[in-house]
Amino acid sequence: MTQIFLFLFLLVCPLAASAAYPSFQALIDATPTGGTLRPKPGAYAGPAEITRSIIIDGGGKVTVDGGGTGSVLIIVANGAVVRGLRLTNSGGSHDRVDTGIALTGNGNRIEDNVIDGTLFGISLKQSNRNILRRNHIRSKPAELAMRGESIRLWYSMDNLIEGNDIDQARDLVLMNSPRNRVAGNVIRNSRYGIHLIFSPDSAIERNALSHTATGIVVLNSDRVKIRRNRIFHSLGVSGAGLAFKKSAEGLAEGNEIVHCAVGVLADSPIEQADRTVLRGNRIAHNATGIQFSGERGGHVLHGNSFENNLIHVAMMFGSGDAGKNDWRGNYWDDYEGFDRNHDGIGDTPHEMYIFADRIWMEIPQARFFRNSPVLELLDFLERLAPFSPPDMILRDLAPLFNKPVWRRSYRHEYSNG
Repeated sequence: MTQIFLFLFLLVCPLAASAAYPSFQALIDATPTGGTLRPKPGAYAGPAEITRSIIIDGGGKVTVDGGGTGSVLIIVANGAVVRGLRLTNSGGSHDRVDTGIALTGNGNRIEDNVIDGTLFGISLKQSNRNILRRNHIRSKPAELAMRGESIRLWYSMDNLIEGNDIDQARDLVLMNSPRNRVAGNVIRNSRYGIHLIFSPDSAIERNALSHTATGIVVLNSDRVKIRRNRIFHSLGVSGAGLAFKKSAEGLAEGNEIVHCAVGVLADSPIEQADRTVLRGNRIAHNATGIQFSGERGGHVLHGNSFENNLIHVAMMFGSGDAGKNDWRGNYWDDYEGFDRNHDGIGDTPHEMYIFADRIWMEIPQARFFRNSPVLELLDFLERLAPFSPPDMILRDLAPLFNKPVWRRSYRHEYSNG
């Protein structure tokens, strides 16, 4: 009977359960600088703090329970290594940023850990040149907006975030954090898959994102390179697979963006010379392939493949002229020309006009009726006998005639080192 009572008490009182475990802090304190801590398999009580360069290797058999208060593991050291731990049961405060691992040091390695039941996963604050690799991260169960970030960088530079498995968290976010690399991660069931805010010169490569409200968002972040990512099922009402906002000289190359509300959402850079380049991307099965807003030109669109989108290109709310962009060598599945000399290039330019489409593009309230039978009929009649001259929004002078073969070469590259 006593054992049953104790079990029930620990079940409903996680703080007491954590207190029943041996202290993890005591093991850390007993490890000398430069030494290696290999705890015996089992559960230990947190929170705990690392203040000097040591190696902790849990071998995948050690759990640190934060007791439901604060962050589970705090690292204020330089050059520490934490691997093979399960970190769980942080506090639930957004104000305090209660986290599985809270990192403020430089040159640390966080590898092969399981972080679950924590509000935030890994938080870096003014923390540079760290490696976060192959961690398995889950937030506390809650409404999506009330979860914490899986990985959160604030004023942190030159970090590598690679090969992590992220699910059921809010965002992976970089704030005021230039020159970071996010590569080979798997992110799903999140709000923003990857969100950059004032984080220029970063690289986002070979990530697989699915079932997010928005895939990758680049906001006020210049010279960001987005290469060979796979973005599927970003179906938020106002979301997109990939979004550039107030960001210049960006590059999106070799990405596969499929089944999103909007494939690519982009506005124009302030200066046309600061062009954003979209090259060699596959944009397929989206409601809208590319949606321009505030369009003044400033985009280079070469060698992309537009396949089975309900509409390939849209200009929203009377936003200008998408024809001011540089269109060349893209594949369009609705191209109506020929390739008589068999050089792979269409004999005539590909042009896109808007007819009744302009109604839902220019009037936000009309978007509800998009693709309705009434608008489809109106569009047919306009194309048959236009009531007014249609607007040409793009002209691709050298469209590809044959559909490109898509190669998913990014897969598992991160696992090689």
